[in-house]
Amino acid sequence: MLTDVIEFRIDRHSGVSTYMQIVHQVEQAMRLGLLAPGDRLPSAREVVDATAVNPNTVLKAYRELEREGLVEGRRGLGTFVTKSLASEATAGDDAPLRKELARWMSLAREGGLVVEDVDALYSAVREEHYPVEERS
Repeated sequence: MLTDVIEFRIDRHSGVSTYMQIVHQVEQAMRLGLLAPGDRLPSAREVVDATAVNPNTVLKAYRELEREGLVEGRRGLGTFVTKSLASEATAGDDAPLRKELARWMSLAREGGLVVEDVDALYSAVREEHYPVEERS
């Protein structure tokens, strides 16, 4: 079952619409190389069973991904990834940046940082290197 590849997590208190959370999680799986061109996304029913969201919400998310040119629906077969968002630096467990980030996370944890500290530090450094006006 492909919901093993994407472990959908819906945060009903995040302020982000449910369908956009699904879109972002599929895009993240694509960026990490978990989904590649030709892979089938979980069916709407599989996502509903895993998350208890409305089937129309899943279909709306898949339509958005299709509008972005990332997937295509094939009648009777499912929805399939059409392009890759992964890079060599980020895809796979042995990707250089992933390894470096894992090392950094270990140092942060050993240093006593809690998740909120890590989030705050990450956000501050990200703003220095990727100002809001440069983001898509």
